[in-house]
Amino acid sequence: MPDKPDLRKLYHPTAFNAWQFIALVGVLMSLGAQLILSLLHHPRPDGFHWLYVCWAALFVLGTISNFTSKPGGHHHHH
Repeated sequence: MPDKPDLRKLYHPTAFNAWQFIALVGVLMSLGAQLILSLLHHPRPDGFHWLYVCWAALFVLGTISNFTSKPGGHHHHH
């Protein structure tokens, strides 16, 4: 019987891989930029919403990678 998937890989930053973490930081930075633009009463640039689509796609691909990788199969670079 296969082990149950570790669902923390979906929501807990310490269980994220690099791609998920990059996507999370990207979303936070995009939200920060959107807030600053709003506070300065500047319009959002056309296509700004595509940033969120890209971050979501990166997170989904990172999650797939995280769930399909073998435990302990991480390559460490020194």
